[in-house]
Amino acid sequence: MKRYLKLVNFEFSRFLKLYLVLIGVTVFFQVIGVIFTSKRYLGRAERAMVEDMLSKSDFISQYGKISMIDFVQTLWFMGPIMLSGATLLIYVFFIWYRDWLGKNTFSYRLLVLPTARLNVYLAKATTIFLFVLGLIAVQLVLLPVESRVLQWMVPGEFRNDFTIDEIMNINYLQLLYPKSFMDFILYYGTGLAGVCVVFTAILFERSYRLKGIFLGILYCGITFLFLLSPLLVDEYVLGNYFYPNELFYLVVGAGLVAWAAAIWIGNYLLNKKIRV
Repeated sequence: MKRYLKLVNFEFSRFLKLYLVLIGVTVFFQVIGVIFTSKRYLGRAERAMVEDMLSKSDFISQYGKISMIDFVQTLWFMGPIMLSGATLLIYVFFIWYRDWLGKNTFSYRLLVLPTARLNVYLAKATTIFLFVLGLIAVQLVLLPVESRVLQWMVPGEFRNDFTIDEIMNINYLQLLYPKSFMDFILYYGTGLAGVCVVFTAILFERSYRLKGIFLGILYCGITFLFLLSPLLVDEYVLGNYFYPNELFYLVVGAGLVAWAAAIWIGNYLLNKKIRV
Protein backbone atom coordinates (compact mmCIF):
# COMPACT_ATOMS: atom_id res chain seq x y z
CA MET A 1 0.00 0.00 0.00
CA LYS A 2 2.84 2.39 0.85
CA ARG A 3 4.48 1.89 -2.55
CA TYR A 4 1.12 2.31 -4.28
CA LEU A 5 0.56 5.63 -2.49
CA LYS A 6 4.06 6.77 -3.44
CA LEU A 7 3.26 6.00 -7.07
CA VAL A 8 0.00 7.97 -6.81
CA ASN A 9 1.89 10.92 -5.35
CA PHE A 10 4.51 10.62 -8.09
CA GLU A 11 1.94 10.54 -10.90
CA PHE A 12 0.00 13.41 -9.34
CA SER A 13 3.09 15.61 -9.09
CA ARG A 14 3.98 15.00 -12.76
CA PHE A 15 0.76 16.68 -13.93
CA LEU A 16 0.40 19.15 -11.07
CA LYS A 17 1.61 22.28 -12.88
CA LEU A 18 -0.75 21.85 -15.83
CA TYR A 19 -3.52 20.88 -13.41
CA LEU A 20 -3.06 24.13 -11.49
CA VAL A 21 -3.18 26.00 -14.80
CA LEU A 22 -6.54 24.33 -15.56
CA ILE A 23 -7.85 25.41 -12.17
CA GLY A 24 -6.57 28.94 -12.73
CA VAL A 25 -8.17 29.13 -16.18
CA THR A 26 -11.47 27.88 -14.75
CA VAL A 27 -11.48 30.40 -11.90
CA PHE A 28 -10.37 33.32 -14.10
CA PHE A 29 -12.78 32.83 -16.99
CA GLN A 30 -15.80 31.98 -14.87
CA VAL A 31 -15.38 34.94 -12.52
CA ILE A 32 -14.65 37.28 -15.45
CA GLY A 33 -17.59 35.71 -17.24
CA VAL A 34 -20.10 36.39 -14.48
CA ILE A 35 -18.88 40.01 -14.28
CA PHE A 36 -19.11 40.44 -18.06
CA THR A 37 -22.55 38.79 -18.23
CA SER A 38 -23.85 40.99 -15.42
CA LYS A 39 -22.50 44.19 -16.99
CA ARG A 40 -23.89 43.26 -20.39
CA TYR A 41 -27.34 42.66 -18.91
CA LEU A 42 -27.28 45.95 -17.00
CA GLY A 43 -26.04 47.76 -20.11
CA ARG A 44 -28.94 46.37 -22.10
CA ALA A 45 -31.34 47.40 -19.36
CA GLU A 46 -29.93 50.93 -19.29
CA ARG A 47 -30.14 51.32 -23.06
CA ALA A 48 -33.69 50.00 -23.13
CA MET A 49 -34.83 52.37 -20.40
CA VAL A 50 -33.00 55.42 -21.82
CA GLU A 51 -33.35 54.93 -25.56
CA ASP A 52 -36.62 52.98 -25.74
CA MET A 53 -38.15 54.68 -22.70
CA LEU A 54 -39.04 51.35 -21.09
CA SER A 55 -39.83 51.18 -17.40
CA LYS A 56 -38.12 48.59 -15.21
CA SER A 57 -41.23 46.41 -15.19
CA ASP A 58 -41.59 46.67 -18.97
CA PHE A 59 -37.94 45.72 -19.48
CA ILE A 60 -38.24 42.76 -17.13
CA SER A 61 -41.44 41.53 -18.76
CA GLN A 62 -39.79 41.78 -22.19
CA TYR A 63 -36.28 40.49 -21.45
CA GLY A 64 -36.71 38.67 -18.15
CA LYS A 65 -34.50 38.72 -15.08
CA ILE A 66 -30.95 37.44 -14.98
CA SER A 67 -29.92 34.53 -12.76
CA MET A 68 -27.11 32.06 -12.21
CA ILE A 69 -29.10 29.52 -14.20
CA ASP A 70 -28.64 31.78 -17.21
CA PHE A 71 -24.92 32.11 -16.55
CA VAL A 72 -24.18 28.39 -16.14
CA GLN A 73 -25.53 27.84 -19.66
CA THR A 74 -23.09 30.31 -21.23
CA LEU A 75 -19.72 29.52 -22.81
CA TRP A 76 -18.04 31.51 -20.03
CA PHE A 77 -19.10 28.79 -17.59
CA MET A 78 -19.19 25.68 -19.77
CA GLY A 79 -16.02 26.49 -21.75
CA PRO A 80 -13.53 25.93 -18.89
CA ILE A 81 -15.39 22.75 -17.90
CA MET A 82 -15.15 21.39 -21.46
CA LEU A 83 -11.49 22.42 -21.67
CA SER A 84 -10.68 20.64 -18.41
CA GLY A 85 -12.61 17.55 -19.49
CA ALA A 86 -10.86 17.43 -22.86
CA THR A 87 -7.45 17.89 -21.22
CA LEU A 88 -8.04 15.05 -18.77
CA LEU A 89 -9.34 12.86 -21.60
CA ILE A 90 -6.11 13.45 -23.52
CA TYR A 91 -4.12 12.81 -20.35
CA VAL A 92 -5.72 9.36 -20.03
CA PHE A 93 -3.56 8.46 -23.04
CA PHE A 94 -0.62 10.72 -22.29
CA ILE A 95 -0.16 9.32 -18.77
CA TRP A 96 1.01 6.07 -20.40
CA TYR A 97 2.61 7.16 -23.66
CA ARG A 98 4.92 9.76 -22.15
CA ASP A 99 6.66 6.88 -20.33
CA TRP A 100 7.60 5.35 -23.69
CA LEU A 101 8.02 8.39 -25.89
CA GLY A 102 10.84 10.90 -25.83
CA LYS A 103 14.61 10.79 -25.84
CA ASN A 104 14.97 9.11 -22.43
CA THR A 105 12.11 6.66 -22.04
CA PHE A 106 10.98 6.31 -18.46
CA SER A 107 8.97 3.10 -18.82
CA TYR A 108 11.87 0.79 -18.01
CA ARG A 109 12.61 2.42 -14.66
CA LEU A 110 8.92 2.62 -13.81
CA LEU A 111 8.17 -1.03 -14.54
CA VAL A 112 11.25 -2.43 -12.77
CA LEU A 113 10.44 -0.69 -9.50
CA PRO A 114 10.33 -3.10 -6.52
CA THR A 115 6.54 -3.22 -6.49
CA ALA A 116 3.79 -5.09 -8.29
CA ARG A 117 3.31 -3.73 -11.79
CA LEU A 118 -0.42 -3.64 -11.12
CA ASN A 119 0.30 -0.81 -8.67
CA VAL A 120 1.55 1.29 -11.60
CA TYR A 121 -1.75 0.68 -13.42
CA LEU A 122 -3.88 1.42 -10.36
CA ALA A 123 -1.84 4.50 -9.43
CA LYS A 124 -2.40 6.02 -12.87
CA ALA A 125 -6.15 5.30 -12.71
CA THR A 126 -6.34 6.73 -9.19
CA THR A 127 -4.50 9.87 -10.31
CA ILE A 128 -7.00 10.51 -13.11
CA PHE A 129 -9.87 9.97 -10.68
CA LEU A 130 -8.38 12.38 -8.14
CA PHE A 131 -7.88 15.02 -10.82
CA VAL A 132 -11.56 14.74 -11.79
CA LEU A 133 -12.73 14.97 -8.18
CA GLY A 134 -10.44 17.94 -7.59
CA LEU A 135 -11.90 19.89 -10.51
CA ILE A 136 -15.42 19.02 -9.39
CA ALA A 137 -14.59 20.29 -5.89
CA VAL A 138 -13.17 23.55 -7.28
CA GLN A 139 -16.33 24.08 -9.30
CA LEU A 140 -18.44 23.38 -6.23
CA VAL A 141 -16.58 26.12 -4.36
CA LEU A 142 -16.82 28.52 -7.30
CA LEU A 143 -20.59 28.31 -7.73
CA PRO A 144 -21.54 30.17 -4.52
CA VAL A 145 -18.74 32.69 -5.13
CA GLU A 146 -20.04 33.43 -8.63
CA SER A 147 -23.59 33.61 -7.31
CA ARG A 148 -22.47 36.19 -4.75
CA VAL A 149 -20.68 38.23 -7.44
CA LEU A 150 -23.88 38.27 -9.49
CA GLN A 151 -25.84 39.48 -6.45
CA TRP A 152 -23.30 42.24 -5.80
CA MET A 153 -23.43 43.52 -9.36
CA VAL A 154 -27.10 43.21 -10.31
CA PRO A 155 -29.83 44.97 -8.27
CA GLY A 156 -32.40 42.66 -6.72
CA GLU A 157 -35.27 43.81 -8.95
CA PHE A 158 -33.36 42.64 -12.04
CA ARG A 159 -32.35 39.17 -10.90
CA ASN A 160 -33.73 35.85 -9.73
CA ASP A 161 -31.82 34.21 -6.89
CA PHE A 162 -31.52 30.44 -6.75
CA THR A 163 -29.92 28.11 -4.24
CA ILE A 164 -26.93 26.01 -5.28
CA ASP A 165 -29.17 22.91 -5.30
CA GLU A 166 -31.57 24.62 -7.70
CA ILE A 167 -28.72 25.69 -9.97
CA MET A 168 -27.44 22.11 -10.08
CA ASN A 169 -30.74 20.91 -11.49
CA ILE A 170 -29.42 21.92 -14.91
CA ASN A 171 -29.09 18.65 -16.84
CA TYR A 172 -25.33 18.54 -17.39
CA LEU A 173 -24.61 19.69 -13.82
CA GLN A 174 -26.64 16.75 -12.50
CA LEU A 175 -24.06 14.48 -14.11
CA LEU A 176 -21.22 16.33 -12.39
CA TYR A 177 -23.01 16.57 -9.04
CA PRO A 178 -25.25 13.52 -8.54
CA LYS A 179 -28.15 13.93 -6.14
CA SER A 180 -27.56 10.70 -4.22
CA PHE A 181 -24.61 8.57 -3.16
CA MET A 182 -25.81 5.73 -5.39
CA ASP A 183 -25.90 8.07 -8.38
CA PHE A 184 -22.37 9.22 -7.51
CA ILE A 185 -21.15 5.62 -7.43
CA LEU A 186 -22.94 4.89 -10.71
CA TYR A 187 -21.71 7.94 -12.65
CA TYR A 188 -18.16 8.11 -11.38
CA GLY A 189 -17.77 4.35 -11.17
CA THR A 190 -18.73 4.17 -14.84
CA GLY A 191 -16.17 6.85 -15.64
CA LEU A 192 -13.42 5.09 -13.70
CA ALA A 193 -14.28 1.77 -15.35
CA GLY A 194 -14.07 3.50 -18.73
CA VAL A 195 -10.61 4.82 -17.85
CA CYS A 196 -9.48 1.29 -16.96
CA VAL A 197 -10.83 -0.06 -20.26
CA VAL A 198 -8.88 2.60 -22.17
CA PHE A 199 -5.76 1.84 -20.10
CA THR A 200 -6.01 -1.83 -21.01
CA ALA A 201 -6.51 -0.97 -24.69
CA ILE A 202 -3.33 1.14 -24.52
CA LEU A 203 -1.46 -1.80 -22.98
CA PHE A 204 -2.63 -4.00 -25.87
CA GLU A 205 -1.02 -1.52 -28.26
CA ARG A 206 2.16 -1.32 -26.17
CA SER A 207 2.36 -5.12 -25.98
CA TYR A 208 1.67 -5.99 -29.62
CA ARG A 209 2.46 -2.69 -31.41
CA LEU A 210 0.64 -2.50 -34.78
CA LYS A 211 -1.37 -5.64 -34.12
CA GLY A 212 -2.10 -4.25 -30.68
CA ILE A 213 -3.97 -1.28 -32.17
CA PHE A 214 -6.45 -3.68 -33.73
CA LEU A 215 -6.61 -5.76 -30.54
CA GLY A 216 -7.21 -2.65 -28.43
CA ILE A 217 -10.05 -1.46 -30.66
CA LEU A 218 -11.52 -4.97 -30.73
CA TYR A 219 -11.28 -5.20 -26.94
CA CYS A 220 -13.10 -1.88 -26.50
CA GLY A 221 -15.81 -3.01 -28.93
CA ILE A 222 -16.31 -6.33 -27.15
CA THR A 223 -16.46 -4.57 -23.78
CA PHE A 224 -19.06 -2.12 -25.09
CA LEU A 225 -21.21 -4.94 -26.47
CA PHE A 226 -20.87 -6.83 -23.19
CA LEU A 227 -22.12 -3.79 -21.27
CA LEU A 228 -25.12 -3.56 -23.60
CA SER A 229 -25.77 -7.31 -23.57
CA PRO A 230 -28.41 -7.23 -20.78
CA LEU A 231 -30.38 -4.61 -22.72
CA LEU A 232 -29.98 -6.41 -26.05
CA VAL A 233 -30.90 -9.82 -24.67
CA ASP A 234 -33.92 -8.43 -22.83
CA GLU A 235 -35.12 -6.54 -25.92
CA TYR A 236 -34.49 -9.02 -28.73
CA VAL A 237 -34.35 -12.45 -27.06
CA LEU A 238 -36.54 -12.35 -23.95
CA GLY A 239 -39.10 -9.83 -25.18
CA ASN A 240 -38.76 -7.28 -22.35
CA TYR A 241 -38.85 -9.97 -19.66
CA PHE A 242 -37.09 -8.01 -16.90
CA TYR A 243 -38.47 -5.13 -14.87
CA PRO A 244 -36.56 -1.82 -15.25
CA ASN A 245 -34.93 -2.12 -11.81
CA GLU A 246 -33.84 -5.70 -12.55
CA LEU A 247 -32.40 -4.60 -15.87
CA PHE A 248 -30.56 -1.78 -14.11
CA TYR A 249 -28.89 -4.22 -11.70
CA LEU A 250 -27.93 -6.49 -14.59
CA VAL A 251 -26.26 -3.60 -16.41
CA VAL A 252 -24.44 -2.58 -13.21
CA GLY A 253 -23.31 -6.18 -12.77
CA ALA A 254 -22.04 -6.28 -16.35
CA GLY A 255 -20.17 -3.04 -15.70
CA LEU A 256 -18.48 -4.46 -12.61
CA VAL A 257 -17.45 -7.57 -14.54
CA ALA A 258 -16.07 -5.42 -17.38
CA TRP A 259 -14.19 -3.27 -14.87
CA ALA A 260 -12.66 -6.29 -13.12
CA ALA A 261 -11.79 -7.83 -16.49
CA ALA A 262 -10.05 -4.63 -17.60
CA ILE A 263 -7.86 -4.62 -14.49
CA TRP A 264 -7.13 -8.37 -14.75
CA ILE A 265 -6.20 -8.18 -18.44
CA GLY A 266 -4.15 -5.04 -17.82
CA ASN A 267 -2.26 -6.80 -15.04
CA TYR A 268 -1.62 -9.79 -17.31
CA LEU A 269 -0.30 -7.60 -20.11
CA LEU A 270 1.93 -5.63 -17.76
CA ASN A 271 3.48 -8.77 -16.29
CA LYS A 272 3.61 -11.09 -19.29
CA LYS A 273 3.53 -9.14 -22.53
CA ILE A 274 4.65 -5.56 -22.09
CA ARG A 275 7.96 -4.45 -23.58
CA VAL A 276 9.97 -1.60 -22.09
